[in-house]
Amino acid sequence: MPIATVNPANGETLKTYEAMGEEEIERRLQLAQATFRTYRTTSFAERARLLHRAADLVDEDQRDIGRVMTTEMGKPVKQARAEAAKCAKAMHWYADHAEELLADEEPAAFDVKDSGASRALVRYRPLGPVLAVMPWNFPLWQVVRFAAPALMAGNVGLLKHASNVPQTALYLEDLFHRAGFTEGTFQTLLIGSAAVDEILRDERVKAATLTGSEPAGRAVASTSGEMVKKTVLELGGSDPYVVMPSADIDRAAQVAVTARVQNNGQSCIAAKRFIVHTDVYDAFAERFVEGMKALKIGDPLEDETEVGPLASEQGRADLEELVDDAKRSGASVLCGGERPEGPGWYYPPTVLAGIDREMRIHREEAFGPVATLYRAADLDEAVLIANDSPFGLSSNVWTRDENEVDRFVRDLEAGGVYVNGMTASHPAFPFGGVKRSGYGRELSGHGIREFCNITTVWHGA
Repeated sequence: MPIATVNPANGETLKTYEAMGEEEIERRLQLAQATFRTYRTTSFAERARLLHRAADLVDEDQRDIGRVMTTEMGKPVKQARAEAAKCAKAMHWYADHAEELLADEEPAAFDVKDSGASRALVRYRPLGPVLAVMPWNFPLWQVVRFAAPALMAGNVGLLKHASNVPQTALYLEDLFHRAGFTEGTFQTLLIGSAAVDEILRDERVKAATLTGSEPAGRAVASTSGEMVKKTVLELGGSDPYVVMPSADIDRAAQVAVTARVQNNGQSCIAAKRFIVHTDVYDAFAERFVEGMKALKIGDPLEDETEVGPLASEQGRADLEELVDDAKRSGASVLCGGERPEGPGWYYPPTVLAGIDREMRIHREEAFGPVATLYRAADLDEAVLIANDSPFGLSSNVWTRDENEVDRFVRDLEAGGVYVNGMTASHPAFPFGGVKRSGYGRELSGHGIREFCNITTVWHGA
């Protein structure tokens, strides 16, 4: 795949970049290693000063970088600007809280005495250069939620971004440099996917994080396992959205539309499978379909646009295959389901009903504005349907019954349970999944400690 900006609204190639050669990659690896030796000794106060400055710059750049993201991968420009604002918020949050999150921990006095020590503590130390393999769907946020905690912990970053968002990737390197971080603290590697394996095998790279497809995650995990390197993987998701009779049906249906089509439906944590109790199924389905039909599709650079094009022609083709397979197998199309005429990689908001376990869309992630509707007889069946997926990233539950909430929290196989609201990432809360959605956590204190050497310090009596 070429490293290029191709506008998904019309298919026009705007900029093309040459992949870095071996000499440039080697120079950057040497620089990362050398920079880490000194950067790891900087104070939290100095790191926070630099990260606050980077956050301020993102806020200043919000309109310009928002337009770049929209041009590269098609998200509505209002959502792109909101993504930039979210990045600034996360940077400020980690700048403010990292020192506290990584403060030395002292075991209980009894345990210290029992160990024969006069004093003991646990200290969090940085690992070194961390390779981040990042996707195009949230091209700024996905990187910042790795970079902000990694840099505050004293690590340095190497970014291999998706090949269709090179301008965003280069912006990120320039951003941290403008903020005052030394040159080797955060570097973008303009390389293709084939070059990742060799870099990951390099002894100077101490760990890796990947957000992306399951095959990409398997490849990184395999090499990292062979090299005995720490990894964090955030892979696909097919999140359930469960609606029970006690829910506010109007509100649940309204939020369901946003939960499905955010980022043109190209979000791992977008709700994709809508599992509705039979007593309220018809009422929910009617409102949900009306909301999906009412969405404004158009030029993503227009503020009024709610759904833009998919990021790539292949992505649209993959989504069409899932929908067509479901239709051939008997699914009902309640709205959408047909590729529109005209330029660009658009696909309409679509709702499918009558889904069964043999359909591909029941097992695979639909990465676009396509929702599947399921009817559940009771809570037990709702849980069974929700868990009947290879993924377990997050989940959404709508009910006013606290006993039902307890059951869902206990039984749903997911990294998050959002009650009476849609899943959204926030710097204060851990983010990640189970099953084929990956392992490890980003964000919060859990995320910043993922790439730390958790060190026991023991003093004899």
